[in-house]
Amino acid sequence: MKVSFHGQSAVKVVTEKHTIFIDPFITGNETSDLDASNVEADVILLTHGHNDHVGDTIEIAKRNESLVVAPNELANYLSSRGLNTHPMHIGGAHLFDFGKVKLTQAFHGSAFTDENGESIYTGMPAGILLTVEGKTIYHAGDTGLFSDLKLIGERNEIDLAFLPIGDNFTMGPEDALVAAEWINAKQVVPIHYNTFPLIEQDGDAFAEKVKPGKGIALKPGESIDL
Repeated sequence: MKVSFHGQSAVKVVTEKHTIFIDPFITGNETSDLDASNVEADVILLTHGHNDHVGDTIEIAKRNESLVVAPNELANYLSSRGLNTHPMHIGGAHLFDFGKVKLTQAFHGSAFTDENGESIYTGMPAGILLTVEGKTIYHAGDTGLFSDLKLIGERNEIDLAFLPIGDNFTMGPEDALVAAEWINAKQVVPIHYNTFPLIEQDGDAFAEKVKPGKGIALKPGESIDL
């Protein structure tokens, strides 16, 4: 499979049969290499309801008739907007035809601001463990450092992890290095940085400090083969 990064926290996973998109924030994301109007996705996985993660989900899902998997309250809201959704909650797992999804803890907030400026509570934020074609990908979502990351690493053989490093709203590089050690993934990619001035960081410098050979700072549009 091919796993690509597209700025902020947007990640695309292309398997033999499916295209899976995590947190497709494209429009308004100056770091993105994509045009939302021609993005294809069979499945969209969402970590939480903030607009820089929900992003273009509604447009993409309606055009592609995508399945949207999200934390319960966020899934319910998007269902009310006409999307095909599957609600989940932290600690829960479900086996889909495209792979297995399990939601993990993430320490952050979650609310969606609609086109009228109304802030809508969208439940607990989450991380995502996606197991597909015999590989496990961990997308931490937006989170600070927390000790149960050790448990996630101990209980799962993670092939590829995406960790936020932007600081201010999430972990900074120093805490993300601790998280990378605890998770013990075979490869670690920094996300959620350089999209806005408040979260400017050096992704290459972070990747170099991860255990030798494990860290890789993908530029938007670059990919990894798993």
